[in-house]
Amino acid sequence: MTIESTTHGKAGARVAAAMREAILAGTYKPGSRIRQEDVAERYGASRVPAREALRMLEAEGLVKVVANTGAWVTSLNLVECEEIYQVRERLEPLLLRYNVPLLTELQIEALDGLAHEMETAGDVETFLRLDRDFHLSCYTDAQTIMLTDTVLRLWNRTQPYRWAYTSVFRSEGDRSAHHEHHLLVAALRRRDADEAERVLASHIRRTRLELARHPEIFEDPATAPLGADGNA
Repeated sequence: MTIESTTHGKAGARVAAAMREAILAGTYKPGSRIRQEDVAERYGASRVPAREALRMLEAEGLVKVVANTGAWVTSLNLVECEEIYQVRERLEPLLLRYNVPLLTELQIEALDGLAHEMETAGDVETFLRLDRDFHLSCYTDAQTIMLTDTVLRLWNRTQPYRWAYTSVFRSEGDRSAHHEHHLLVAALRRRDADEAERVLASHIRRTRLELARHPEIFEDPATAPLGADGNA
């Protein structure tokens, strides 16, 4: 490997990390176009690292790259989102089961702290950051061939729509998510993998059903799915 390729690789990873954070924070909206030259200028990199960053993010499910056309932030319609959530309902509890016996008491206490922090989060952005930390922290210890990467990719695909959903349930005063977080922590403390799986599957299912109640979330042209030619 040449010094130049190593340098480009490091720069690409740096740009990908910054863009990942921006996409997950909602700075880049679903369906919005990302131009390679704009990425290079914004993040102070040449086009090669910018291209590598987009490839990395595509592998994570955050962007869609269309050959000879460009890149767009991944977007979903309601049917696609429901499918992903149904897959999550089945795969994510299995990943949690693998991790239950491996979580330390210190890790479980940290999860309990996150559950309480979410209850007092003052804005959607803070809540979603804590919620992501809470759930993904449950999946860090088990060594899997593909399950962990698959779950992370599914999380990334649905992140923008969780923004919309969270805004709705917060405005309606719904406390269900907080209750389920505490139930999950209690099951982990008991090392009850069956109950932890049940709570998590129900937690994901409820979000799926609530999203289906609000199809307007998917009607904004900015979040329309990409066509075959790569156009939004």
